[in-house]
Amino acid sequence: MSNARQKPDLVAKLRDVPHVPGVYIMRDRLNNVIYVGKARDLRKRLANYLTPARSQLADRKTRALIASIWDFELHEVRNNTEALVLESKLIKEFRPRYNVTFRDDKRYFMVRVHFGDAIPRLSTTRLKKEDGARYFGPFPHGLALRTTLNWLNKKFGLRVCRPLKPGETDYKHCSNDIIKNCSAPCILRISLENYKKRMEQACEFLDGKSKDLVTALEEEMQHAAAKMDFEKAAELRDMVEDFKKTLIPTRTFERGARARVIRSIDPMADVRELQELLHLEKAPLVMECFDIANIGTAHCVASMVRFKNGLPDNSNYRRYRIKSVTGQNDFISMAEVIRRRFSRILLEGRQVVGEDAEFSQEAPAEALERIAATSNKFVTLPDLVIVDGGKGQLGVAVAELQKLGLHELPIIGLAKEHEEVYRPGESQPVIIPHERGALKLLQRIRDEAHRWANGYHQLLLGRRVAESLLDDCPGISNARKAALLKAFGSVTRLRKATVEEIAEVPGISKVLAQGVLEFLASR
Repeated sequence: MSNARQKPDLVAKLRDVPHVPGVYIMRDRLNNVIYVGKARDLRKRLANYLTPARSQLADRKTRALIASIWDFELHEVRNNTEALVLESKLIKEFRPRYNVTFRDDKRYFMVRVHFGDAIPRLSTTRLKKEDGARYFGPFPHGLALRTTLNWLNKKFGLRVCRPLKPGETDYKHCSNDIIKNCSAPCILRISLENYKKRMEQACEFLDGKSKDLVTALEEEMQHAAAKMDFEKAAELRDMVEDFKKTLIPTRTFERGARARVIRSIDPMADVRELQELLHLEKAPLVMECFDIANIGTAHCVASMVRFKNGLPDNSNYRRYRIKSVTGQNDFISMAEVIRRRFSRILLEGRQVVGEDAEFSQEAPAEALERIAATSNKFVTLPDLVIVDGGKGQLGVAVAELQKLGLHELPIIGLAKEHEEVYRPGESQPVIIPHERGALKLLQRIRDEAHRWANGYHQLLLGRRVAESLLDDCPGISNARKAALLKAFGSVTRLRKATVEEIAEVPGISKVLAQGVLEFLASR
């Protein structure tokens, strides 16, 4: 089955691009997202990439990106702030290789207020939770948001102290009431009912429903300028600008809303399509994907990520230090991590039923399914196992599952180069067209496993760099290493010391001191 696609005429397609703000997505010939960008004017921005005369002026990285562009798609928004928010969301979703900004897990600030608190207060957060609180935002301009919140707290006399219910002890150390920045509901200078009315007014302002305050500030700014009080006028001007930045109408592009903007992302539809293409008995609502990452010859690690209903189930991610191999051997490493993961699940299942005879007489997969249905404890197998790799990695994973009695557990291998899906006992791979949501789902879970493994990779590498050379010195424990570094300050100074000077350190004999110097000399 061929995946060849005819490349569209991008210059002709550019002529239909409107002069509006929005986000553009670049794809390569395999339909992978390679770059996500935003623009105040989509036509002008894309012309920089697709017009030959302009693209020749780009730097080397941009020219490499341009050479890889096969097609693009657009998502129009209402303003530049929305473009910024949507761009961030899409970069986190697709993790394109040519994007650098936003590839971490940072989110824009939101404002949270919970009227169920004893005395509500405005606070900032980057994560929206289902906790009954009201959230406003996101607000891309952090500095403007802080200015706005400071002004709102002073304008409406809102509390800024952290205790949920401030008491007399807290009030003794609070000066906001004295300098008239707080209405002091904690000592009932204002009733809680009136305080909550003030909070409602502040919320209306954050919701963009109260523009009178901004208008009043603009009039005050004009009045100050007329009186030649330019310093105050400039201060009010800056404040008005911050308010306008904060109050720009911005959609949050939550997952449900984003699915309407980007039609290609519908997690449950992708799950159902994957079931159909792989001929699975039931929908793979729970999937686990395994990836191996090597750090030179020093460390080999593995990751396991779990997706539930087509979305990441972050609390059930796992990562492993490979113990059975030194150096690089993806096959032995994959066998180890599969064995460790599923033998642990089987062990937990036996602990739940107390090693009864019924468990030993059933097939392990059936027993675990029965236990999961009757027990409140979390014991379950995934509906589909995915290994990052081709026939080799799949073969060793299948062998380990069979040793554990998990013969019927669905498993596939996803080869990176051509995104081919391998199944046990079949020589020819399943080719899923690149525009299908099922393949995009597999790519998302595979890329997430790769990200999780690389994160562990970087963590261990950082630890390795932080380790002292003395960690490998025979006879030097952590306590002795700490004593030596405290006495000499560094390994460089330790190299210059004599045996007698080193032996003066508590716990270090002359023989050990001589051994330390010989060890350092050999390194």
